[in-house]
Amino acid sequence: MARIPNQRWRIASSQPEIVEQISLSTGLLPLVSQVIVNRGIENSDLAHIYIDPETEELPSPLEEFPDLAASIQLLEDAIAFKEKIAICGDYDADGMTSTALLLRTLRHLGADVDYAIPSRMKDGYGINQRIVEEFAENGVGIILTVDNGISAYEPVLLAVELGLIVIITDHHDLPEKLPPADAILNPKLLNITSPYRGLAGVGVAYILAIALAKKLNKVKGLTSQLLELFTLGTIADLAPLVGVNRRWLKRGLRQLPNSELPGIQALMTVAGVNEEQKQLQPDDIGFRLGPRINAIGRIGDPQLVIELLTTDETGIALERAMRCEAVNSERQQLCEKIQKEAIELVETKPIPWKELRVLVVVKENWHHGVIGIVASRLVERYGVPVFIGTYEEEEEKDKNKKNKSNQELKIRGSARGIEEFNIFEALNYCQDILGKYGGHKAAGGFSFPAKNLESLEQKLSEFAHQCLEQQHLKPLVKIDALAHLEEINHNLYDQIDSLQPWGIGNSFPVFWTPNVTVKEQKKIGKNQDHLKLVLQEDNSPKEMKAISWRWGEYCPLPSKIDIAYKLQENHWQGVTNIELEIVGVRLSQENKTIAINHQIKTNNNIKKGRFNYNGRTYACSLWQPLNELRIKNEQGKVLAIKKGNRFGLLGTSRNNARKIDITKPPYFHLIKTAISVLQD
Repeated sequence: MARIPNQRWRIASSQPEIVEQISLSTGLLPLVSQVIVNRGIENSDLAHIYIDPETEELPSPLEEFPDLAASIQLLEDAIAFKEKIAICGDYDADGMTSTALLLRTLRHLGADVDYAIPSRMKDGYGINQRIVEEFAENGVGIILTVDNGISAYEPVLLAVELGLIVIITDHHDLPEKLPPADAILNPKLLNITSPYRGLAGVGVAYILAIALAKKLNKVKGLTSQLLELFTLGTIADLAPLVGVNRRWLKRGLRQLPNSELPGIQALMTVAGVNEEQKQLQPDDIGFRLGPRINAIGRIGDPQLVIELLTTDETGIALERAMRCEAVNSERQQLCEKIQKEAIELVETKPIPWKELRVLVVVKENWHHGVIGIVASRLVERYGVPVFIGTYEEEEEKDKNKKNKSNQELKIRGSARGIEEFNIFEALNYCQDILGKYGGHKAAGGFSFPAKNLESLEQKLSEFAHQCLEQQHLKPLVKIDALAHLEEINHNLYDQIDSLQPWGIGNSFPVFWTPNVTVKEQKKIGKNQDHLKLVLQEDNSPKEMKAISWRWGEYCPLPSKIDIAYKLQENHWQGVTNIELEIVGVRLSQENKTIAINHQIKTNNNIKKGRFNYNGRTYACSLWQPLNELRIKNEQGKVLAIKKGNRFGLLGTSRNNARKIDITKPPYFHLIKTAISVLQD
């Protein structure tokens, strides 16, 4: 029997009036205009800024960040007096690119600078007492944190007590009590409407670096290098692609194929990124370059990435990139192994995650560095918040103790959430049985005594029942608009592509098409875990090729389905075609889309009906003496069309109605549905 993914779909409401206004003003297709309306763009002026972010006038970072001027002065003085500066970074892509960015900058400016990155396995996240003491012993005058420090009250206090100056650059959520640093740069301290609000750690480092170089009149030869590191770190950290992020990334993605940095050139080579592209796409970084950097922070030595991104020697860069490639392959194998074991544990134990409304899965001998990736994959599979953990490795001194009891063991883990569930609030709810924890709405990390495992599962389930219903426990597919396969062409793809970068906070457009026939399907890939399809929509001769990643287990799909998809280009033997990347399917909704609640004939002259279309309810009527079809929506607007006319009237009355071309979507398909209801 055919199986399909267990999903829930959320289709955005169509807004034809705003869409029409934006399409007329910008020349965008209505489908594309609907996409950007769904991104919160509500008028033509905002649409033009969205299309070309460089046209927006930005406030100066010096006006936005209260401590930026003080930070520049402290660093300028340290450079002038040859005072030692030490950067404390982090072991993820954001932290490592931030560290490399400031190392390049400060060396370019003549500073005496070194760095340290805590060990994921030994130290955990952020600056700590050991690092502060080592800096002090080595004669450091200024500590500059990147992508961490905002929650490190005790280590910062220690540094101040030891006579060190501390500048914090971070982007994480603010604690109740800020650390006693000499200066703090964090976009979370800015107004929520600030275009700098969404910066990642590397974005804050970028602003500091450019501002400092400008102050010292040494920005020449530095800007493009820093923009490339900003682009790499921002996308790899899944920062929201809005505000200055989107503006600067459009520039950076165009620049990366011609990168000046040997490390980025080498990374693109080993990752198989096509350097002949006019610009890179966020996916090139998110799925190719970023994982090769992140893999080092997860299971390797971050120094490798810092050397890769700061060297000017091509040979060194290529050797470091090849080592990144090898570590990433190891990381992929670890992820596959742990994911397989986790799924087996969930389904054979079994773990009653539907009843608990949260999935807690723990097993020994899983690598701490990669379980967060597995948590994300389990969320994709089950559509439920996931808390995954493994037992802490015993310290060397304890390895020979034969009678070490379970009561002393600790579990360390990672969490990933769904839209309706706040991970950080859930961890807060369980703080009495946790040890260390931290995170934000979508993700977090934690540790706790192993003896508290059952209590933690119960407490998380309590929290989940407060915010989740059963209908939430399915992977969510967010859809922008209904499209028909005949509308999909190079023009549509090119318009979507021109609005790059798409990503977190500005998600790639997803369309859906109902009543599609699966003409062909087969498993592909080394492990037969992907699905290749040929699809055809009802009442259309057009066939389209499609791919479904990691959907091999659902082969064969039912012969008749509704599909949700992204558009992608496929280059083969000099020919470029537009294909579909399937992200959602459901059984054909044909009978549900045209769900007639009642249909009556009041007299010989008027026929009435009601129907649901695209998630909205409409009333329709055919006025036979006038030869006019009327369709009324839930807001009271009426679309009136006379038979044989290309244009109809839309409004709440004839006086305020405006002329509409009914051959354009969504009107054509809406009218077609109404007619089928009235003819039934």
